[in-house]
Amino acid sequence: MQLTRAADYGVRVMVELAGMPEGDRTSLQFLTQGTGAPESFLSKVLQALTRVGFINSWRGQGGGFEISTSGRGASMRAVIEAIDGPIALNVCLADGKECRRSAVCPAHPVWAKAQQAMLAVLDDARICDLAQVGLSAGAAESATLPIFVQTGSIMPARDAVESETQPVL
Repeated sequence: MQLTRAADYGVRVMVELAGMPEGDRTSLQFLTQGTGAPESFLSKVLQALTRVGFINSWRGQGGGFEISTSGRGASMRAVIEAIDGPIALNVCLADGKECRRSAVCPAHPVWAKAQQAMLAVLDDARICDLAQVGLSAGAAESATLPIFVQTGSIMPARDAVESETQPVL
């Protein structure tokens, strides 16, 4: 089983938004830069996350995207399932289906145990906790990076766009 690109981007964008101060909004362009996702693809991911209430969006000037309270507390599993639907390691473990071969299949208990372990890990990983880890790592990294100025704002070099920045001396 491999996570879809959409689900990966969904987790990335949720962590990016959860790392922002509560009540702050940001643009699609900023989220594209922060997640490395193509704008058109990320737009569809954001729509799915908005539909389930993990993200609030506003149009027009002053609009943008903001993580909701339920989004901050969401698990990685909830985000992935909001994008891809229920997670199943094997078709015999899909929600609502009972495996006809489970009684005679020696692999079924292994699949079931692996499924339970994977879901437990994804349930325990909260978006707000991942954002805190990211903020801590980013603060440690930016403390050692040179500072650049871009359009009047100061940002760590790892966030700077090379062609539009000048180092502060």
